[in-house]
Parts: sequence; structure tokens; C-alpha cells
Amino acid sequence: MSKVFIIGGAGKVGRRLAQRLAERGHRAFAMHRDAEQAKELEALGAHPVLGSLLELDVGTFSHLMVGADVVVFSAGAGGTGGLSMTQATDGHGLELTVAAARQAGIQRFLLVSAFPEAYRGKNVSETFENYIAVKKLADVHLAETDLDWVILRPGSLLDVAGTGKVRAGLAIPYGEVPRDDVAAALLEIIERPAVNRLIIELTGGDTAVGEAVQRLAGA
Repeated sequence: MSKVFIIGGAGKVGRRLAQRLAERGHRAFAMHRDAEQAKELEALGAHPVLGSLLELDVGTFSHLMVGADVVVFSAGAGGTGGLSMTQATDGHGLELTVAAARQAGIQRFLLVSAFPEAYRGKNVSETFENYIAVKKLADVHLAETDLDWVILRPGSLLDVAGTGKVRAGLAIPYGEVPRDDVAAALLEIIERPAVNRLIIELTGGDTAVGEAVQRLAGA
């Protein structure tokens, strides 16, 4: 059983992951900004932790996550809220979380990032272009640490039922993937520490999630 600290625990992927962790016998600590979200997170089997990336300092944040085995960063502005919000959440927020995890003595760190090819060839806003750029720099920041990190880059996220089957690899064609299956992949990565120091791209596919992740062990 692992204690998993989820940043963005009240988000669409974070909630799904927390529920899956609880069902599998792990302890999910879900950080959220709105006190009214606590009861819903508890109903999913998570332990709510009130906190905001926009307000925490390294010391306070580290204290919140002390004792965790794994940190999962699934927070993100999603390209909304302007350039400053993206930088504060996806950029500085990731850097703050890495610093807090290291201070708390947590070695395992999973980051939900973004497919670099997202919406290429389409008309996208300056805010979204900035979002992709900030996510890439966040990837670089984590990859340059000595943590046991995994960066997961899902394709376009869908709010449909998961299929339990995906395509996962170091480099795959861009596509779509249900949020259910992103959460399932995160769970499998958490349970397979041999899947380590990899950037994994993820879309819908034909391979069972557990098998797809296991193939990457030692890659």
C-alpha cells in the first residue's frame, strides 16, 4: 500500500485517480483549493488536503506532503485564465511542488503533462501556445532533477467512459484518450516503480493499460 499525494486532486484526472487508488487499497491524499470539495473527495475514498499552489510556500507545502511515497502533479490551468495563471500553476506550481517533495524526502514524482503536438495545424490562442511552452519547460525542470520521475503526456482528454485499453510509448502518434484511462495509467505507473525516469505518451489504443505500462519497465 502506498500513500499518494495528488496535486490537483479535485480535478477531473485527480478525482479519478484518487478513487482508483482507494479501490486498490492505497491511501490517496487529494489537495484541493475549495473547502466545499472535501466531502466529495471523501466520498471517492480520498483524504482531502486544503491548499493552493498560488498561496503555499515550500516549507508549508512540504509539511502537508510529509510521509507520502509518491507525489502526482495533475494540476493545470488548461490554457485558461491568461498567461500569468498558466505560469503560476503549470510553471511555478510544478517547481514549487518539486522543491517541497524534495524537502519532504519524497523520491517518486509523477507529472501529468501535455502532448507537444496538441492541436497542431489548428487555430489556437496565444494563451494555449503559452500553455504548451510552459508545460514543456516544466517537463525539463523535472527531468533535470535526481528524483525518480515519470512524465505522462496524454493526448486530447475525453470525458467519456474509459476502455481500459491504450497506446503508450516513448513516442507515438497524437490522438485522444479518456480521462478514465489516464487515471488508470497513473495507477499502474505508481504500482510499477521499475517504470522510472521516462517520458510516456498516451492515447487510446488496443493494449490493456497494465500491459502497456509494464512493457515500459526498464525502457
